Amino acid sequence: MADPRIINVELDERTILWRSADIEQERRIAIFDLIEGNHFAPQRVHADGYAGPYKISLSVEDGRLGIAIHRADDSHLETYVLGLGRFRRPIKDYFAICDSYYAAIRNATPAQIETVDMARRGIHNEAAELLKERLEGKIEIDFDTARRLFTLICVLHIKG
Repeated sequence: MADPRIINVELDERTILWRSADIEQERRIAIFDLIEGNHFAPQRVHADGYAGPYKISLSVEDGRLGIAIHRADDSHLETYVLGLGRFRRPIKDYFAICDSYYAAIRNATPAQIETVDMARRGIHNEAAELLKERLEGKIEIDFDTARRLFTLICVLHIKG
């Protein structure tokens, strides 16, 4: 019986040189929310018909995202590699707006915080749609899963 969902996520910690308390909290929330509710269905049919649940490991190397997909028993199924060139701008914009958001939380009025948060969500939503588009035909994901995966991709891009 198919169970197209992620049950565990690991990030390649070698690629993360530094993260602030705010970023660490974003990472924890993204992983928790992802595990609690997601739709993740690789489109390749496996000989034994395996269709979830999945454990994934995310890594970034040489401008490419690696999504290593494993069965629940940890046996490797496949690894997708996705070029991240089209994500450079959204990642850069997301980092910039997050910096503004964290600064606003500490010093701004509620109206100013809401304005910055709306901009942050807009960038996040656009990047999630781009991720869904780039994975089309390879891995079927829903919008919320794409949003949380984009957050984790950003965490993997932190260089200090």
